[in-house]
Amino acid sequence: MTSHTERTSRVLPYVLIIIGTLLVLVASQAVISSRAQIFLSVSVLLFALFVRKKSGYLPSLLMIGLSIFISLRYIFWRLLHTLAFEGWLQSTLMLTLLFAETYSWIILFLGYMQLSWPLNRKECSLPEDQTLWPHVDVFIPTYNEDLDVVRNTVLAAMTMDWPKDKLHVHLLDDGRRPVFQAFAQDVGVNYITRPNNAHAKAGNLNHALEQTQGELVAVFDCDHIPVKSFLVRTIGWMVLNPRISLVQTPQHFYSLDPFQRNLDTYGHIPPESNLFYGLVQPGNDFWNATLFCGSGAILRRKALESIHGFAVETVTEDAHTSLKMQRKGWESAYLRETLAGGLATESLALHVGQRIRWARGMVQIFRLDNPLLGRGLSLGQRLCYLSAMLHFFFPIPRLIFLIAPLAFLCLGQNIIYATPEAVMIYAIPHLLQSLMTQSRIQGRWRYSIWNYVYETSIAIFLAPVVLVAFFAPSRGKFNVTAKGGLITRNFLDTRMVRPNVIMCCILVVAAIVGVVGMVMYRANPVLFQTYAMNLLWVLANLLIVLAAITVGYERKQNRRAPRIPAQLAVSVTDPLRQKCYAATTVDLSKGGASLRMSEPLPADLEVVNVEYSNPHDKITMNVPAQIINQQGTFVRLEWRNRTIQDETSIVEMIFGRSDAWSHWSDYSKDKPLHSLNLLARGIINFMLIVVLRRRPIG
Repeated sequence: MTSHTERTSRVLPYVLIIIGTLLVLVASQAVISSRAQIFLSVSVLLFALFVRKKSGYLPSLLMIGLSIFISLRYIFWRLLHTLAFEGWLQSTLMLTLLFAETYSWIILFLGYMQLSWPLNRKECSLPEDQTLWPHVDVFIPTYNEDLDVVRNTVLAAMTMDWPKDKLHVHLLDDGRRPVFQAFAQDVGVNYITRPNNAHAKAGNLNHALEQTQGELVAVFDCDHIPVKSFLVRTIGWMVLNPRISLVQTPQHFYSLDPFQRNLDTYGHIPPESNLFYGLVQPGNDFWNATLFCGSGAILRRKALESIHGFAVETVTEDAHTSLKMQRKGWESAYLRETLAGGLATESLALHVGQRIRWARGMVQIFRLDNPLLGRGLSLGQRLCYLSAMLHFFFPIPRLIFLIAPLAFLCLGQNIIYATPEAVMIYAIPHLLQSLMTQSRIQGRWRYSIWNYVYETSIAIFLAPVVLVAFFAPSRGKFNVTAKGGLITRNFLDTRMVRPNVIMCCILVVAAIVGVVGMVMYRANPVLFQTYAMNLLWVLANLLIVLAAITVGYERKQNRRAPRIPAQLAVSVTDPLRQKCYAATTVDLSKGGASLRMSEPLPADLEVVNVEYSNPHDKITMNVPAQIINQQGTFVRLEWRNRTIQDETSIVEMIFGRSDAWSHWSDYSKDKPLHSLNLLARGIINFMLIVVLRRRPIG
C-alpha cells in the first residue's frame, strides 16, 4: 500500500515542473532591450554561481529552472527575430542550423526532466525464510566469443550466494560449439543451443525461456562477471513487490575503453557510461521508466510471458523489452550498485560498431513503437523513453554544428539574421547557463566538454545509420560486439579518423579565412565582429575534432586478461620450507598477480601457494603460482591453477568480492576548466607522440 507521503513525493516533481514551465514560458517571451537582456543574463548567471555551491535538490532545481528560462529566451529570440529568407541556399542553411538548435534544446529539457529527482534506490532485504526465495534461471548468451572470456562469467554465476537447489545456470550457445558443450558438462551447468540464429540474442533468450521454468531470470552478457552477492542484493525488491518486472544494475567495465586508453584519462575522467548508469537510470527509476540494458539484470518470467518474451522487432531487444513490459503496467527498479564487471570495447572501431547497433535499435523503436503513442505509459515514462531514443539522433546535429560557421566563412551566407552583438548577448548566457547547470547536476558522473568529444568521434559513422533506420526501420541486423581482443602495437587507425581529419583540414582553412576576413574588414565593425564570432566558433570546433582524432590513435594492449588494481591481504607459503609470508596484492588478473611482500622471498624460490580468505563473501583460495619476477619486496606471479576449483577460486577472489567494483564512482566533482585542461593535455600528447615522435608530457 502506497503511503500518503510517498504519493506526495511522487506528485511534487510533476507540480513543480508544470508550474515552473508555465512561469518560464511566460517570462521567456518578454521583449526587452539589449541592455536589459545583458543585465538579466548577468544577474541570472551570478545567482546561478551562488546557488551552484549549495547542496541538496532545491539548488539543482533552481539552476534547472534558470537554465530553461535563459535557453527559452534564446530559442524564442531565434524563432521570432533571426529568420530571414534570402534565397534557397541561405534558407536551407538557416533552417538546418535552427533544426539542430531546436533538437539540442529539446534534449536539454528532457535531460533536465530525467535528472531533476534521481531516486537512488537502496537494497531491499530478502525474507529470512529461504523457502520463500524464488527459483532463478541464469542466462549467459554467447555466439562467437572466445571460451576464455565466457569461462569467468559461468564460474562466477555458479558460485553466487543462493540456495543451490534454486540456482540454475544455463550457457546459451548460439555458436553451437562442441568445446562449449564440453566445458558446460565439465563444470556442471546446463548447455542450451538451437538449430538456427533467428532474432539473434533475443531469439537465443526466448528459446531458453521455453526450456526453463524459474520464476525469475537473471541475464548476463558472456563477459559480464557477477559478484557472489548479486542475487541476494537485487531480488529483495522482486520478492517485496510482485509487480516489479525488472531490477537493473549498472554495467561496469573493468578494462579500459578506447577513450580512457588512447587519451590516457583513466582515473582522471569518468568513463562515458558512468553518466547513464550513475545518474540517468536513477532518474528514470523515479518515473518508473528504468531501461533494461541487456545484462546485469533480473526479470520476472510472468512479465516476460505477458509480452511473449524478449522483444524481437528491433536490434535493441533490451530497451524495447522493458518498454513493452511497462506498457503492460509492470513496474521497474534500478539499483545503483556495481554488482558485475565486464569488458569494454578495445578499439574505436569496435566502439563505433557497438554504438551503431544501439543507435539503429533505438531509432527503430522510435519508429515502430513510439513511446509518445499507444497506451499504458505515464507521462514521465513517455518522456524518459523519448529522451533515450532522441539522444541517438545526435550525429546529425553534431555534424551541423561542426560545419555551420562555414556557411558564412566559406559561402558568404548569413544564417543567423542578427548582429554579432545580439547573437552574443543571447547565445553566450544560454551556453554558459546550461554548462554550469549540467556541471552541477552531472557532478562526478561526466565532466564538461567530454560529451562533445564522444559524439564527434563517432558522429560521421552513425549519421547514415540513423537516417536509414528512421526512413527504413526494418533494415539492419544485430551485430555482436567482439570482446577480449588484443592490440599488438601502437597505430593510428586511419580508417576511423579519416573523416575527422578531413573535417580538421576544412576547419583550418575556415579559420584562415576568418583571420583574413578580420584583417580585411577591421574598419567595418559589423563584418569584423561577424568574422571574429565565426572564427571563435571554428576554433572551438577544431579543439573538439582534434580530440576526436586523438581517440583514433590506438595504444598497445597486449593482455587478454586486464590487470585490475586491488589491495588485498594474502599469505604466500613456501611449500618446501613450510614458511608463510604476509603480502598485499597490487593488482590481479586471471593470469597472475603482483604482490608487495612484507619481506623478500628466498632467491631460489620458484613456486609458492597463495592463500586468501574473505569471510564476508565466503571466499577461500589456496592456489599455486610461479614467481616470474622479483625485485626486492615486489613480486610478480603467474597462476598455475590445475583444477576447475583452482580457477573458480581465482575468479571469486578477483571478481566475486562484494566490493570488487565499489570504486567505479570515485571521481571528484566536475570543474569545467580542469576538464578543458585534461582535454588539451590529451591533444598535446597526441601531437608529441604521432607528429613530433617525442615523449608525452606527464
